Amino acid sequence: MRDDPRMSNGAILLLGGHSTRMGGSKADLVWGERSLASHIADVLTQTVDGPVVVVGAPGQVIPVLPVGVEIATDAVPDQGPLRGLEAGLMAIGDRADAVFVASVDLPLLNSAFVRALLAALTDPFDAVVPIADGHRHPLAAAYRTSVLATVSALLTEGVRGANALPDRIASRIVDDQDLLALPGLIPADLEALFNVNTPEDLAAARLRFRP
Repeated sequence: MRDDPRMSNGAILLLGGHSTRMGGSKADLVWGERSLASHIADVLTQTVDGPVVVVGAPGQVIPVLPVGVEIATDAVPDQGPLRGLEAGLMAIGDRADAVFVASVDLPLLNSAFVRALLAALTDPFDAVVPIADGHRHPLAAAYRTSVLATVSALLTEGVRGANALPDRIASRIVDDQDLLALPGLIPADLEALFNVNTPEDLAAARLRFRP
């Protein structure tokens, strides 16, 4: 991504996954007066100026989404987040130079965090991936859309997990200190990386939510 005011940023929201510990689809979880999927999609549509694509599993019932959000479907079921990322990148095509990729378990995702990571995606990097508590977050990260070829290659090799992608491209890995050095970010914005896997996580997220 170059410092070009004409450049367009898009976003991909991945809804897949079995959510066994949550006991039901995370996309359908109630967040305020709407679904969690709708809430995160709304954050993304208010932040990027290009297309926002929500990717679901084959046959998945997608909750009501904000106007203008596009829907794509995994080409092959049960093949992990890389397959969903591939579907999202293919749907966006050449309409954006970079995308913010989010999983649906990030209820505290915020516009400041998304903007800061997209702005940090400068040459020579293909991705900006945050790391917190020793864990990388490839599904709360910014990527060039040109990584599609690498995503497809990994899938052909039988790789399904998104954590493999940053190792195959030019990735800028940013920890808390790096993130807070980015323009526009304050400590509270890093709550964006809080993900929910259980009902207890969801309850904790609701307590931490800043409208």
